Amino acid sequence: MVGTGEFLHIVMFGDQHVETLGGAQVSMRLQCAFLEKAGHTVTIVAPAMHGPRARAVGSDAAYLDLPSIPITLDREYSMSWPGRRLDAYIDSALRGRPPVDVVHVQADFWGAMLGHRFATGHGLPVVHTMHNRVDVGLRAVTPLAGIVLRVLNAWQRRSLGVGAERRSDRGGAGGHDGWAYLRRFATRSHAVTAPSSHFARRLEQHGAVPARDVIWSGDRLERAPGAGVVDVVWNGIDDAILDASRGAEVTRVSGIPKLIWIGRMSPEKRLLPFLEALAESGIRAEVEIVGGGGQLAAARRLVRRRGLTGTVSFVGKLPYAQTLRRIAAADAVVQTSVGFETQGMTVFEAASLGTPAIICDPDIAAELGSGVWAVGAVAAAGASIDALTSTLRRAAADIEAGTAPVPDPSIAERFRQSSRTAAMVEVYRRAIAAV
Repeated sequence: MVGTGEFLHIVMFGDQHVETLGGAQVSMRLQCAFLEKAGHTVTIVAPAMHGPRARAVGSDAAYLDLPSIPITLDREYSMSWPGRRLDAYIDSALRGRPPVDVVHVQADFWGAMLGHRFATGHGLPVVHTMHNRVDVGLRAVTPLAGIVLRVLNAWQRRSLGVGAERRSDRGGAGGHDGWAYLRRFATRSHAVTAPSSHFARRLEQHGAVPARDVIWSGDRLERAPGAGVVDVVWNGIDDAILDASRGAEVTRVSGIPKLIWIGRMSPEKRLLPFLEALAESGIRAEVEIVGGGGQLAAARRLVRRRGLTGTVSFVGKLPYAQTLRRIAAADAVVQTSVGFETQGMTVFEAASLGTPAIICDPDIAAELGSGVWAVGAVAAAGASIDALTSTLRRAAADIEAGTAPVPDPSIAERFRQSSRTAAMVEVYRRAIAAV
């Protein structure tokens, strides 16, 4: 019988290979490592990588790499098309592994569809971690977001076998927006988790909770009396790396504020507005930009055009441990996305290491509670840059005066991956018991 043993076999599904760049991928790698340390078996199902990095990464017994095609010019990311052929491929690949206890979907697109198809086909419980505000992300990268969402919803309904759409469908079939899309996955899950309280509450407000927790009143979603909630399980940080980074000596050389921006260089991350605000602020600072992506060339041009070449350095993509050491050595982390991040791991990592953060998103600032410079006015593009400019000046002044805000010391313990893994195992067991 499923779920009767002390140790579990968890099959995780992702949209991207866990060795590619991204917060969800980092989190899945850590989850896998700590679940295996605790004695559990993990299989991670995701599209195979392409290019030189694929050869450098090599193979891992936990990875089930799917046939895939690259979808970005740098071949960093790829996709696998959901369908019967891949269903059969996954079934065949898993035959030599222990019986599966629970499916953990940590994907939004093809990985999510494949995970739910697999779970349905085998009668397995599903835990779905929602990592992504699909609607916000699409609006940031395409002017045709409405059309893309309609196509995406139609593709999802077809892949999951959802019947004719009815507005009062309790299974969440109604709607064409991002919330309808997330709701269909949620209502087919036995538990839904989110990496932050603010995103969990938004999911609940839009009915993206397990089906047993939803009722309909006319055309309006409501939570059933006594219904459960979306479980908040933060993405964590490796215990050993956290301890090593916190214990490392930090040497200040220049005496001027050292800021660090980390992430994928795409519109929703708002690197270019940060560089504009930095130029407008006129502050003396050393600024490191860590990461890569489609806006790298534009960012380099902006730095040259605004005379920031002596202030800003682009250091590229760094290994996880090295990135954490850079965070620990910085005076502040800058996070500029608004409404997109469902957790914003970088600033949680910073808080765990004792480094404060400049944060544009008010939800993330509130989640951290202390150790932040909250930007504030973020509604319009112009106001956003003006507000960020003022905040950068305030942060630089505080750092130079030695009065920078201090992060909540309890975050370091609450953010340890060992504690996050223990919390997720409890969610797994509850989902298993519900089958």
